[in-house]
Amino acid sequence: MTTTSTPPLTRTWLPAAAAACTLFLWASAFVAIRHLGETVTPGALTLGRLTVAAIVLGILVLRRTPTWPARRDWPLLLACGVMWFGVYNLALNEAERRIDAGTAAMLIQIGPLLIALLAAMFLGEQLTPWVLIGIAVAFCGVAVISLANGESGTGDVWGVILTVLAAITYAVGVVAQKPLTARIPPFELIFLSCLIGIVTALPFAGGLADLAHQPLATWGWIVYLGVFPTALAFSTWAYALKRMGAARLSITTFLVPVIAIALAWVLLDEAPAPLAYVGGALCVAGVLISRRRTASARRTPASP
Repeated sequence: MTTTSTPPLTRTWLPAAAAACTLFLWASAFVAIRHLGETVTPGALTLGRLTVAAIVLGILVLRRTPTWPARRDWPLLLACGVMWFGVYNLALNEAERRIDAGTAAMLIQIGPLLIALLAAMFLGEQLTPWVLIGIAVAFCGVAVISLANGESGTGDVWGVILTVLAAITYAVGVVAQKPLTARIPPFELIFLSCLIGIVTALPFAGGLADLAHQPLATWGWIVYLGVFPTALAFSTWAYALKRMGAARLSITTFLVPVIAIALAWVLLDEAPAPLAYVGGALCVAGVLISRRRTASARRTPASP
């Protein structure tokens, strides 16, 4: 009798669970950053968050025999650490001093479209006409959100521009990280990325002295950002990214704004301007449009 083997459970629910953990923790980060923006400078918040994450991950890495990157991995690792862990955090932290958490989370959703473009260019993932249409729709959404912030008085155009910059650096970071996930374990990968991000943010360390005078609650939020949305969430993301395509996984992040808006409403009693929801819907629509498959792609059998 011929028996068929059952695929390991890790191929089904574990990557999905890792992605879900990442989405919730990243959504909570938008709220925490918004809350801290009034008292902690972007540079100090970036350095505090990444230092806490590096300490936690360093303990986990050094408890066993670590796998360090080869020489050929360093250009990609530097790109990931500088762009995603350094510039991204600095830009987003400053942006959320100007716009609300929900609006920032919606704007970041142009990131998956940019990832699809970059993954097609550098990772060999398929780029379809739907991606180009999706990009056009999403950027219309960005324009609407910018208009909403200008008219409502709850934010400014610079906040939108900085969030778009954060989305670009996020996309570059994901595409640079994807090949590394096959060669470097998640803890080592995120640990080294945090260290690179710390070095990147050092020129903006002017507000670090003020942290000594912050209340315990502020330190609690910084520790939370370092341990959960950074050390844990980026590690679960790297785990999922190793087992899924970059474009396919990034599309799941369209749920982040929904979670972030709900958390901001409960914890901060704030919500985006009404017109911003229209822009956010366009951003999400652009992402969903970009994931449509052409007729030829539907006829082509999927690779095992």
